[in-house]
Amino acid sequence: MTAPVLEVSDLRVRLRTPRGPADVVNGLSYTVGPGETVAVVGESGSGKSVSVLALLGLLPARVATVSGRALLQGEDLLTMKPERLRQVRGPGAGMVFQDPMTSLNPVLTIGRQLIEGIRAHGDVDKAAARRRAADLLGEVGLPDPERALDRYPHELSGGMRQRVVIAIALSNSPALLIADEATTALDVTVQAQIIDLVEKLQAERGTGVIWITHDLGVVAGIADRVLVMYGGRCVEDGTVDDVLERPAHPYTRGLLGALPDLAEPVDGVVPDLATVPGTPPPPTDLPKGCVFWPRCPVRGDARCEHEQPPLAVIGSAAATLPHRAATWCTEGPEGGRAG
Repeated sequence: MTAPVLEVSDLRVRLRTPRGPADVVNGLSYTVGPGETVAVVGESGSGKSVSVLALLGLLPARVATVSGRALLQGEDLLTMKPERLRQVRGPGAGMVFQDPMTSLNPVLTIGRQLIEGIRAHGDVDKAAARRRAADLLGEVGLPDPERALDRYPHELSGGMRQRVVIAIALSNSPALLIADEATTALDVTVQAQIIDLVEKLQAERGTGVIWITHDLGVVAGIADRVLVMYGGRCVEDGTVDDVLERPAHPYTRGLLGALPDLAEPVDGVVPDLATVPGTPPPPTDLPKGCVFWPRCPVRGDARCEHEQPPLAVIGSAAATLPHRAATWCTEGPEGGRAG
């Protein structure tokens, strides 16, 4: 069996805030294999982005306490010294953020920003690094790469800037690519192009991908596995077919129910968009029992309120990739109680 590119075990992140300690990630565990895409979904505030920032050492140490284990190709990211972590970011893991304008330096040319990363992780001269940078821009579909190297970020469109950020993330052929809402700010045509690009490069290089998104439609098209986060915890995970077609957790079913219905209006009336009632709990005051209990439409007795459910296997435990959910109110797709 091929070793995973990334193996995360019991990841926990606590932030110091004016309102007290905030437990923003609570015992997160998952793996990413070579060439595999793991989608991490959930509402804003569920801990998706913080969890990957913690892995890469991008949270300020003065306010963040991180524990657990995160093996990237066998090395623990969470115990690395800063110098080693800087060496690993690039050839080990690359990250694409949501807004390319916050990732790119507005006063430096595209070429300088690409070349800097290439030379930081390889013994190449400036001319060779420039050729490599032009090749990368061509790979990500930028027209006239040589000219683009000498342009500034504001001279490019949003889609072109995002392609540049992807080129930077891929410049040292990382084993792991993290895409944090990488297509959210783009129109649907450019979004589709970026997704196709990542899938193409992933197939060519065998890169493992973590795709963080709110868009379950995107998840259905790109993911191999799905991890649903709520209140800093994984409340459901499994293959994309299991999670999207046979959701076991009430929160997952709520997210899927909130997807827009593209069916034709009946008698000219467009049905109201379903929502998950209520709001996510503040990380400084998480529920004692099931983290979703206050908002759950099928919550049961006091057990839901006072006892935290484990992430347990739903269905066959013999499955290669088991389907798991953390709830006392698990129901099957037909509405019958499964556990």
